[in-house]
Amino acid sequence: MAKVAFLGLGVMGYPMAGHLAARGHEVTVYNRTAAKAEAWVAQHGGSAAATPAAAAAGAEFVMACVGNDDDLRAVCTGTEGAFAGMAEGTIFVDHTTVSAAVTREMHEAAAAAGIGFVDAPVSGGQAGAENGQLVVMCGGTQAAYDRAEPMIASYAKACRRLGDSGAGQLTKMVNQICIAGLVQGLAEGLHFAEKAGLDGRAVVEVIGGGAAGSWQMMNRYESMIEDRFDFGFAVDWMRKDLGICLATANETGASLPVTALVDQFYKDVQKLGGGRWDTSSLIARLRAMG
Repeated sequence: MAKVAFLGLGVMGYPMAGHLAARGHEVTVYNRTAAKAEAWVAQHGGSAAATPAAAAAGAEFVMACVGNDDDLRAVCTGTEGAFAGMAEGTIFVDHTTVSAAVTREMHEAAAAAGIGFVDAPVSGGQAGAENGQLVVMCGGTQAAYDRAEPMIASYAKACRRLGDSGAGQLTKMVNQICIAGLVQGLAEGLHFAEKAGLDGRAVVEVIGGGAAGSWQMMNRYESMIEDRFDFGFAVDWMRKDLGICLATANETGASLPVTALVDQFYKDVQKLGGGRWDTSSLIARLRAMG
């Protein structure tokens, strides 16, 4: 068993850290809101630290799942950042969805300190984190990945290295690009079924087993029909992710017309007050249009 630090106890990080503890690892947690860290310790044991550096002190592995590029820099660097508390030869695993640019920046800072760095964004949402069924996309050196993979397996059903530093984040961008188009298509299909007087559930039962079937369809159609979105991956976070995708597309020359359009549709959902709604709430925008 290993000594592990986990930084960031949001809807994803809280259960992910819990799986590490359940595997018998010695886990120290840090969260910007200390009460959340204290609640985690009360539930899972282990200990809480006041700073990322204190949490990382003595840890063989430091895992992070925070909000955005600036949050990642804050927990990694500076006198209170995790890198300051980590020893040479230890491994930092970042599960945050951030830009490939900040990933490479943090990888270089970690390498200068003799620390291995793996970018490892996840897919599977809150349910995947709670059930230990996440899909993890990784970038970094093969050596760092090989050491990190057994730890990641505590909460993952699939984990793969896609290339050097930043490859995990770029793969997560592909994931979000695909989801955006799928959810909009599903929203339009269900909206069309409603307007045409069809039984949406019956329709999905028929087409879900054919070429139109997808994870999004089978896991979101019920709540979309019921106009229920108080769960899952928030629209605010999806817009953050799509912003990263679009900015990277500008850098690489990729064309993402559908992604850009769906990003604006999510902006409309935010205007409806749905910033914290699940991403499947795109159908609410169509209903609001009449």
